[in-house]
Amino acid sequence: MWTWITRTLALIRKEMLALLKDPSSRTLLFAPALMQALLFGYGATYDLTNAPFAVLDQSRSAESREILARLEGTGVFRRIATLDSSSQIADQIDSGAALLVISFPADLADELAAGRAASVQVILDGRNSATAGAAAAQVSAIIAAYDQHLGAAPPVTVVRRAWFNPNYESRWNLMPAMIASLSMLQTLMLAALSVAREREQGTFDQLLVTPLTPTQILIGKALPAIIVGLVQSTIIFLIILLWFRIPMAGSVWLLYLGLLVFTTASVGIGLSISAVSLTMQQAMLYTFMLIMPLMLLSGLLTPVRNMPWILQMATWANPLRFGIDTVRRVYLEGATLADVAPNFLPLLAVAAVTLPLAAWLFRNRLS
Repeated sequence: MWTWITRTLALIRKEMLALLKDPSSRTLLFAPALMQALLFGYGATYDLTNAPFAVLDQSRSAESREILARLEGTGVFRRIATLDSSSQIADQIDSGAALLVISFPADLADELAAGRAASVQVILDGRNSATAGAAAAQVSAIIAAYDQHLGAAPPVTVVRRAWFNPNYESRWNLMPAMIASLSMLQTLMLAALSVAREREQGTFDQLLVTPLTPTQILIGKALPAIIVGLVQSTIIFLIILLWFRIPMAGSVWLLYLGLLVFTTASVGIGLSISAVSLTMQQAMLYTFMLIMPLMLLSGLLTPVRNMPWILQMATWANPLRFGIDTVRRVYLEGATLADVAPNFLPLLAVAAVTLPLAAWLFRNRLS
């Protein structure tokens, strides 16, 4: 037993040295996780912070000026043009200069003075539907507040309160998911290249004729990739918690338990790819081919429940779906082990299939 352990530890040490002995390799392992977390935190956000708009004010009344003042007073809406005719609207939207154009009819003041409903037209650039929808909702809220100011408030009002994200910041939803998804990108690639690299260099056949069993080879290849994946997750986790100040509601140990199971399943997929690849180029192509479907079917950007039934079934084989769900629920909701335990079952199933498959392929894959 002791001999079995020492041989396995020697292989793990060899793999860690191969990964970390070169300073440039160390940088490539951990710098991308840091950079990507910052880029996603600042760049990938659906929050409306800058909405350029143009105005066609045919009313030129106190009412239209007050509505515009309320819009510009938010600090979000920024007027870039004042139009003279409706023929100029298309140019503003087509060129992308304005996210929206607000058009006040000539009879706006007269209709309001007569106690009748008056319409304000808002033309939106629908090429970015999420931003356009957010802008439309905020314009509607500002006009509704103006109606209340006039005493035309509806008899029933809606007061919204969001659990787990009180300020409706898209960063709160996106960034915890990065703990799983960004680390998976490199962990999958690292595991996929491990055996393929040795096959290409001709050292894998030498490894097979040593006293090491396929199980020992599997553990020696898997553990370094799992360790690197957890370190990358830790870097992203600390950035989210300390830099972006997104508070964590759940348990750190439960978060890392979920990440350990998720990373193990991801490494199993990577090692299976590596075992069937004869060259590093093949391993990279297979990995790139797999990464995009895994991301799209993970629930990172669109809820799984909104997907067609057949795709929802396919997501059960996707560890990223359950990794993201576990991290989000533990981080934002403060979920307990009983709450997220159902996510562990598909992850353990993926690991139970891919890791033994990789071990079998190590010995039986023809070179």
